[in-house]
Amino acid sequence: MTRSVLIVDDERNMLMVMELALKDAGYRVLTADRAEAALKLIHDPDLDVILSDLKMPGMSGDEFIRHSRQLRPDVPVIVVTAFGSIRSAIECIQAGASNYLTKPFEPEELQFSVENALRYRDLMLENQQWQAFAMSERGKNRLLGKGAAMQTLRAQITQVAPFKTNVLITGESGTGKEAVARTIHEQGPRADHPWVAINCSAIPRDLMESELFGYVKGAFTGALQNRLGRLEQANHGTLFLDEIGDLELELQAKLLRVLQEREFSPVGSDAIRRVDVRIITATNRDLHELVRQNQFREDLLYRLDVYNIHVPSLRARAEDIPLLANAFLQEFRVEMGKPVVSISEQAMGAMANYPWPGNVRELRNAIERSLLTCNAEVVQQDDLPDRILQQQLTVLPVDTSEAGLGANGMDEWLQESEKKLILQALEQSNGVQANAARLLKISERSLWHRLKKYHIQVTRKATD
Repeated sequence: MTRSVLIVDDERNMLMVMELALKDAGYRVLTADRAEAALKLIHDPDLDVILSDLKMPGMSGDEFIRHSRQLRPDVPVIVVTAFGSIRSAIECIQAGASNYLTKPFEPEELQFSVENALRYRDLMLENQQWQAFAMSERGKNRLLGKGAAMQTLRAQITQVAPFKTNVLITGESGTGKEAVARTIHEQGPRADHPWVAINCSAIPRDLMESELFGYVKGAFTGALQNRLGRLEQANHGTLFLDEIGDLELELQAKLLRVLQEREFSPVGSDAIRRVDVRIITATNRDLHELVRQNQFREDLLYRLDVYNIHVPSLRARAEDIPLLANAFLQEFRVEMGKPVVSISEQAMGAMANYPWPGNVRELRNAIERSLLTCNAEVVQQDDLPDRILQQQLTVLPVDTSEAGLGANGMDEWLQESEKKLILQALEQSNGVQANAARLLKISERSLWHRLKKYHIQVTRKATD
């Protein structure tokens, strides 16, 4: 592929010398004798390198270089200058030029300088491509899972992403609600615009308003200059409000105005500012219950909950644990430089039996911790955190021999066996019904019906 070079110099003889030298080297050459004319040429999509003199009538070379760096940051600039202007050339390099040539120079020096600039550009573009690829791969791995629950989740994201509809994401802590929100943003038409996230529970209440809406100089002590809020930073993009249930009522009213009117006022100002932003919110709390408790505005809830996505707990998609665990293993083995390549069957079984109250976030942390203690190529059960090992529960088999049927036959034996299994599971689970249901491989709802059927009272320990 022929590479293209733009030469900008008001000295005609120098312009011709450089043009001939570069054409002889096989380059496509564009020329301009003034910076103003060169500005019309730098939008050429095939342009690879710019050579510019510093001393020119009209727009100066350093001013042209600043413009070119703004308009085409992907194209390196070589400053061409007389010996007495080396200081100016160095200042241009500090402003973004890639190199400089001092007049007079040999054709070979010119060609060598252009070759170096091309290598720099190719490395820069390759780095951008790798960054884009890494972002793409991170996006693909963000919502790993092959089970029905994750397939439904991905289908919901695909359904709502193309629109500016407000989305409320619900689910337990650690399930990946922010990952869902980020994926919606990246799959939608606003992907090239800002993504701004804010955790409503992590910012003190007295700072939340200025953080969200910004402030003007003098609005309060310490407000020494104007500051854009997160809302305005996200203009034309997506604003993600995590833990929206923790937003205080006064700010809920102001957020409602943004949703209804697409406008707001910074702290300390009466000026109205308009924004075009998609708002995605998330919570692990029951917002309807908060409405009943007068802690959350009902009108705001209906504005936010236009489309609801519930992120399943890790317990509800236990079939995805091996896939997630291996993905985290690959991530941390590279980061830590460890030779670990796999997870043993026993360790994987232990993780499959653990209830994961912290969900995917806890699993990720557990894998990271396991790699810290693992000194071999395979993560063993003993490398897992103690809390996982302490949860290894097993249900003892019930006697199914003919002698164990009892005098009243199989129906009574089945009922007694079922009740006995439930009591064993509750005993080993210390009365935690979710764990008992998992041991019995039934749903919590199914267990609840059986507890009612057999009049089993569940406290911290199970009793008849």
